[in-house]
Amino acid sequence: MLFNSTIFGPVNSRRLGVSLGINLLPNDAKICSFDCIYCECGYNTIAKGAKIPTREEVRKTLETKLSAMKTAGEKPDVLTFAGNGEPTLHPDFEGVIDDTIVLRNKYFPSAKVSVLCNATEISKESIFRALNKVDNNLLKLDSAIFSTLETLNCPNSPNFSLEKLIENLKRFRGNLVIQTMFVRGEHNGKTIDNTTETEISAWLAALREINPKQVMIYTIARATPEKNLQKVSIEDLNKIAERVKEIGFDVSVSG
Repeated sequence: MLFNSTIFGPVNSRRLGVSLGINLLPNDAKICSFDCIYCECGYNTIAKGAKIPTREEVRKTLETKLSAMKTAGEKPDVLTFAGNGEPTLHPDFEGVIDDTIVLRNKYFPSAKVSVLCNATEISKESIFRALNKVDNNLLKLDSAIFSTLETLNCPNSPNFSLEKLIENLKRFRGNLVIQTMFVRGEHNGKTIDNTTETEISAWLAALREINPKQVMIYTIARATPEKNLQKVSIEDLNKIAERVKEIGFDVSVSG
């Protein structure tokens, strides 16, 4: 499922409330530094000729939508950067964030600005600065065991390092939300289950290091490109959430 516009919604988000979506990637292709086997947008596509919207195009389109919503009395809870891949791959991501905050303050000052991000670009100073400007930077950590993360998230870069990712997450000094997708199943003949005791123990240890202000755990809700995946039950998610609470973190669960 690709998002066919730069601004979409608002939609009712399981985790964020009434969310107006912002897609910084092409409307006809998915571009991401991961290629997650559970992504609702499907696997990455060949993006030859695909057009990324400019900073000014995003600003104009967003202002038109916000103005219309203001006139109609439609109030968003959050402006959410999501869409067809990894938003921080946009070449002017920090500038887009600056524009969005200005427009949010003009039209709906109580709305939050959130970014759903896989954290692969946070070593870049402009991305790090931009994410520290928003209300909620939701950064992915689906496993603290590399072989599991590699199977689930399929990093595109051969230089990807889980250790470096965790070190970069620690740089936020708590100003981040960790989001984790829990799934079970098979992929390319490999059994996948990031809810085992080994997985959860490693993940909790990583949370202690990262020290996020909140943890969001959830499971698949829509069709996935890998067909041999199963949802994790709400009962099992709640058990994991209790473990998170025990080590002192605020946690939300979406089944």
